Amino acid sequence: MASIYSMAHLRTGASGEATASQNMLQLIQLRWIAVFGQITTITFVDLVLQIPLPLLDMALVISGLIALNLFSLFRPRRRHPVRNGDLMAGLMVDVAALTALLYLSGGATNPFVFLYLIQVTLGAVLLEAWSTWTLVGVTSLCFAGLTHFYVPLALPDPQPDDLFQLHIIGMLICFVMDVTLLVTFMTRINANLRRRDARLANLRQRAAEEDHIVRMGLLASGAAHELGTPLSTLSVILGDWRHMPVFRADPELLDEIADMEAEVRRCKSIVTGILMSAGEARGETTELTTLRHFLDELVEEWRSSRPVEDLDYTLEEANDEQACLDSPIVSDSALKQVIHTVLDNALEASPQWVGLAIFCDHGTLSLTVRDRGPGFAPEMLGQIGKPYQSTKGRPGGGLGLFLVVNVLRKLGGRVSAGNSPEGGAVVSLFLPVSALSIEGDDESAS
Repeated sequence: MASIYSMAHLRTGASGEATASQNMLQLIQLRWIAVFGQITTITFVDLVLQIPLPLLDMALVISGLIALNLFSLFRPRRRHPVRNGDLMAGLMVDVAALTALLYLSGGATNPFVFLYLIQVTLGAVLLEAWSTWTLVGVTSLCFAGLTHFYVPLALPDPQPDDLFQLHIIGMLICFVMDVTLLVTFMTRINANLRRRDARLANLRQRAAEEDHIVRMGLLASGAAHELGTPLSTLSVILGDWRHMPVFRADPELLDEIADMEAEVRRCKSIVTGILMSAGEARGETTELTTLRHFLDELVEEWRSSRPVEDLDYTLEEANDEQACLDSPIVSDSALKQVIHTVLDNALEASPQWVGLAIFCDHGTLSLTVRDRGPGFAPEMLGQIGKPYQSTKGRPGGGLGLFLVVNVLRKLGGRVSAGNSPEGGAVVSLFLPVSALSIEGDDESAS
């Protein structure tokens, strides 16, 4: 059980790492937009407003941002995931570049000084608390330093009214840039976070279902062990009765004893299957077979042990398949039990007729089970595969399809359920043949 939760934590960590990588890409995109905006603003100020700027120094700063972005995009695949420190370093680089450009263009008198708010806001969303407050402190110190240390702008024929009007226009442009970039990238980042939360919720649900399966497996294994002794005792007693004169003289009693022995053998076979599925006695009856033989034997075993009146069974493969149904596989008792469960549900809903169509195409085995019963209720179709969701109204109901869905998912397959337009339920199982093949079994074992 602990391994299930550890696996869930690993999956959760992987989900968080993917979100962090996406957020880093958002920062890279923001840096491209910043570079474009900086080049456009510098060109406008120098050529249109005729305000001389230290273009060479500014070009070096912008070139550094471009080089950093190109390195981030085209470097080899990262050997470690994006962490809080990586995001913080990226924002610190942006703060340093903005500070350098502001220093070269008037310092705190430059209306674009409020672009610091973009880095601080993004840091509040992306970074841990201590990193965010560190970023707040750094930007505050940079702002304070720019009030005393900067290269003044050489304005042509400065007039107080003109300077004030120019400053207001600059503040307006800065405000529009701030809100546009913040809304755009905050929307994207929030979408990343929502997708991460949805993935985490799905992983937690799967971990809870796997924990439920482990508990059921432990219970089934314990019950199988407990049933082994009384079944063996019954088998011995029935064998003794068969040789007693009082029973040998009565053919009807002998027939009943034979029926009871057959049922005891069936119970012992079921117990053995439970123990094998729980991982015990795994090597005792493992056998190699072909997919066709496995399915034919499975269907014949189910047909002979259930009171089905009409089983419509078809087994086909696509014309371009290379002997899909004749490929060698390892007989899987868990899969056999899964198919029996689906057939049992169909038989319970439709005792007169059950349909089983098996088709192999492009390495995928599809098994479709149909019945002529009432079908699934609309509210049940969205609950397929969840424990204790059943229309049968008895305690413990709904575990059959729950186990079917999870066993198929473990084997790389999936389950779909619906209602046929002609009436009755339709349950389809899709499974890659490689999950049953000898090569696939060896790989999973390794």
